[in-house]
Amino acid sequence: MITVYVYVMNTMADWEAAHVMAELKSGRFFKKDAGKVELKTVSCTKEPVRSMGGLTIIPDCTVNEMETEKGNMLILPGSDMWNAPEHMEILKKAREFLSVGAGVAAICGATTALAGLGILDDRPHTSNGAGFLNMFCPEYKGEKYYVDQPAVRDGNLITAGSTGGLLMAKLILEYLDVFRADTLEFWYTYFSTGDPQAFFSMMRSIQ
Repeated sequence: MITVYVYVMNTMADWEAAHVMAELKSGRFFKKDAGKVELKTVSCTKEPVRSMGGLTIIPDCTVNEMETEKGNMLILPGSDMWNAPEHMEILKKAREFLSVGAGVAAICGATTALAGLGILDDRPHTSNGAGFLNMFCPEYKGEKYYVDQPAVRDGNLITAGSTGGLLMAKLILEYLDVFRADTLEFWYTYFSTGDPQAFFSMMRSIQ
């Protein structure tokens, strides 16, 4: 059993993790021998949070209830509240996940939070453009590892800029190994281009 935790918080950019959450929850395109995945929302309390798009989300668990195991994963969405003190616990948990070999994916504002902890100082990563992390994290020292791509994977760390949600989803699905390789390519092509042939190829690949 793999548990994928999605951190939820007030003002979170709900669309940034929407693609990957839908696929992990539904399993609709999973390969036949894919392991079971449990998707949980997590927050600093179990109080409802309100996303940037106005969605009310009731967290499934709190940070101290998370299981830090190598097969699990943590997804950190963007928000304009990452500098609030109450989110430090999930950032500590992210460092813990990385240290045991568990996966962490951060997008948009969440990359600034990781940069503030020095996590991006010595490994390939991306964000909202060169200079963005310096703007919000004066202590950031990872410029030479910055990659100008919508999303980047370095081992068990995935980072993405605000426009990289779909590619981040692809990298997460690839990391978790729940899609066949051809299904994943067809999936990404269809959702990034709208090519109907990619859709039909995707559907044939899961039969």
